[in-house]
Amino acid sequence: MHLIETHAHLDNPKFRDDLSAVVQRAHDAGVTRIISIGTGIESSRRVLALAERFSSVFAAIGIHPTEIDEEKENFISELRKLAQNPKIVAIGEIGIDYFHPPKEKMSQEEIDVWKKDQAIAFQQQLDLALELGLNVIVHQRDVVGSTAAWEKVLQILKPYTGKLRAVFHCFGGTPAQAAEVIALGHLISFTGIVTFKNAPIVRETAMVVPSNAYMVETDCPYLAPDPHRGERAEPWHTRLVAAKIAEVRGLRLEEVAEATTKTAERFFKFPSQR
Repeated sequence: MHLIETHAHLDNPKFRDDLSAVVQRAHDAGVTRIISIGTGIESSRRVLALAERFSSVFAAIGIHPTEIDEEKENFISELRKLAQNPKIVAIGEIGIDYFHPPKEKMSQEEIDVWKKDQAIAFQQQLDLALELGLNVIVHQRDVVGSTAAWEKVLQILKPYTGKLRAVFHCFGGTPAQAAEVIALGHLISFTGIVTFKNAPIVRETAMVVPSNAYMVETDCPYLAPDPHRGERAEPWHTRLVAAKIAEVRGLRLEEVAEATTKTAERFFKFPSQR
């Protein structure tokens, strides 16, 4: 059995002291490939270095929407240089985040500029992905009760339909929202949230989404699944995410592993390990 952990933050300081052991635990649990995600230029350099250090680790590079203000204007050229490395398998994570404003009190003008800058950076990185022949990992987060960020992401993505594919990572939406992105040719990915008692909508979505339209991840070190909530999430927890999905779909773990591995191999253009 092979599983692919499609979204980890291995450059997080929480992994600094025992990363080799973390990677080994993943292998022991059947997680044979890990994609570590960049959130800025320096983070992207770090995850690429980790991918070069571990044969089973690959990297995605990009500027997270909450990091846009911290980056220089030439970040696209920097990403383009990094992307020449064959261990880069996607651009991400990129997208729109209206949940984390850069400061507590902002004027309407500042809010408008903040949102515009995110949209521009998102589109620039989509253009880069198209240029490089890579797919993208999308981060989307709204203020509670709003769908503005969701709608903006879809608005920006629609012109790229049929040209590149996106995975909406850490998906927490409804079956209808999942169907909306899948109809555009994109994917969704589930984290440990699918195991949380207070996340019935995520389990409902995991139950009905087509078998070739989703992947599994942890977003580690965040969102550790039950029974490890409150602990540091690790890539091996991908197995627990897949096991919960198997449970709600009435399948064996091996079936979910095979389906999600095939989907991840296509999306990230990996050779098959089976």
